[in-house]
Amino acid sequence: MRLKWCSLAVCCALGCAGNRGLVENAGPAPMGAPGRANLDVAIESPWNSNLSLAQRSALAASRKKDRARLPVTSQQNLVEAAPVQTPAIQPVGHETEPVVAGLQEGQLTINGKTYRVQLVEEETPVNGPVALAGGAELRPIEELPPLPGPIAEEGRREMTPEPCPLPPHRTDVITMNLPTALSMIGGQHPAVGFAQWRVQEAYARLEQANVLWLPSIQPGLSFHKHDGNYQASDGTIVDVHRNSFQYGLGAGATGAGTTPRPGIVAQFELADAIFQPDVARKTAWARGHAANGVVNEQLLTVSLAYLELLDAEQDLRIVEESLARTATLSKLTSDYAATGQGLQADADRLQTEMRLVENRLAAARERADVASARLAQALSIDGSQRIVPLDPTVIPIELVSCDLDKGSLIGTGLSNRPELKEAQALVSAAWEEYRRQKYSPFIPSVLLGFSTGGFGGGLGNTLSNVDDRYDFDAMLTWEVRNLGFGEGAARRQSEAQIQQAKFEKVRVLDQIAREVSEAHSQVLHRSARIGITEQAVRTAEDSYRRNLSRIRDGQGLPLEVLQSVRALEDARRAYLVSIIEYNEAQFRLQWALGWPVDVAMASMPSCPPMTLE
Repeated sequence: MRLKWCSLAVCCALGCAGNRGLVENAGPAPMGAPGRANLDVAIESPWNSNLSLAQRSALAASRKKDRARLPVTSQQNLVEAAPVQTPAIQPVGHETEPVVAGLQEGQLTINGKTYRVQLVEEETPVNGPVALAGGAELRPIEELPPLPGPIAEEGRREMTPEPCPLPPHRTDVITMNLPTALSMIGGQHPAVGFAQWRVQEAYARLEQANVLWLPSIQPGLSFHKHDGNYQASDGTIVDVHRNSFQYGLGAGATGAGTTPRPGIVAQFELADAIFQPDVARKTAWARGHAANGVVNEQLLTVSLAYLELLDAEQDLRIVEESLARTATLSKLTSDYAATGQGLQADADRLQTEMRLVENRLAAARERADVASARLAQALSIDGSQRIVPLDPTVIPIELVSCDLDKGSLIGTGLSNRPELKEAQALVSAAWEEYRRQKYSPFIPSVLLGFSTGGFGGGLGNTLSNVDDRYDFDAMLTWEVRNLGFGEGAARRQSEAQIQQAKFEKVRVLDQIAREVSEAHSQVLHRSARIGITEQAVRTAEDSYRRNLSRIRDGQGLPLEVLQSVRALEDARRAYLVSIIEYNEAQFRLQWALGWPVDVAMASMPSCPPMTLE
């Protein structure tokens, strides 16, 4: 049997005991025996990342040259080669795995590197697998399982995951500007609607407190029957069979005594009737201020969400323009390399940069979709529809002048913020509750009852003598809870609630002062950043134009412009971020001041600068 070795590692393969086992299993074969294919042992190292693409291509070409030097016998359609002189086997540092019958591949470790050994078919076409001695088979290389890892030679396909398909272009989009988005914050929004209904609940409790002293009406009818022993008022036990019946205002009368359930009854604690309306009123005020705070919070949330969407859309435009500039440079670099004026390595470098810009473009599209979904959530609208801002560009928005003093702004915030008004109302409500607990032992509870209607009855099963009946009851009672200890505990509890409300008010006051001061500082410093980044954009644009003109005049290589393209993209992004963050600071300052804006937001233009005073 003839052996043909790949030129990669002839000496190492001859010194491998595992290869000797393969030859011994194949058995002796005469020269030129028909039906016997040559054994081509291919030693590959697909896991060795040190070989470049050019080195692997040169290796494949060397294999073809070695195979071309071998004589071919066309009459027998077999490959003939000169007898191989087996050299002396030198010991090498490698390990082998035992060879089993039918094995088509193996591993070879030489000097710490692992190689894969396969039985492959030579270039002479063979139909189907060829049986060897010992049960082994030679299969064509295309029938072997693919090797793991990237293999970019002899038509092998690189094992990389297929990218997920992009969603189709959406046509059902929503276009809006900032005033439109702000005008959508109303009672239909879940957060605002929840807060407004809490206000309705608080005012309903106020109405209940205002009518505590009014009586209730309880009309009805009742029937009572008794059979058996009954104790008379003198203490004797008598056997009585009787029944009674009542209808009209009140129910439950049985013989002597007043009507248990008066038809018109007023029963309440007079302390609640006096103090509870003030408690409920101030609690309702607090709920109203809390609802205003929720509206202001949602206005800020929508404003920041819209600015985030606008930032994402403008950033997407910046990356798209950077991709166009990089594509122009890549075309110039490829032309230079094709004419011999530049290097192919530079063209490959520009292609790499193209892929990186495309990656940033995909990330920018993802960010725009995420920002659209967040704005849809802030507006409580259908999130499946894409929101596209109408603003063609980003401009600074001046809601509060930077010339205003910080101290005056803090005073404005403290006088306008609904959160502070809510805290003040809760302090007043806690104080009214304390007064109620303080005076309740001295204020009686009231019970007034009046009943009228028909009443009758008789012995056995007879109902007779039904006639009109009137009952009136009046009762005043005082209560000292738990021998006075309960009264002291109730007063201490209400006093503690007052102190908690006061400290909460101080905390809110400090928070408002901090938010106004912080937003004012952000507005000042971010305003300075706008001018700095604007100048950076101008110099970056000048650098890009000059470098591109110089390259087109043949005074340099296109690769030199790449740094200018990157600098221009970074400068435009920095300018965009500075404007977006300045606008965010303006809206945060406006929110910290309690939105003291009387101009309708729907009338603000979206393209020219929006200045509200």
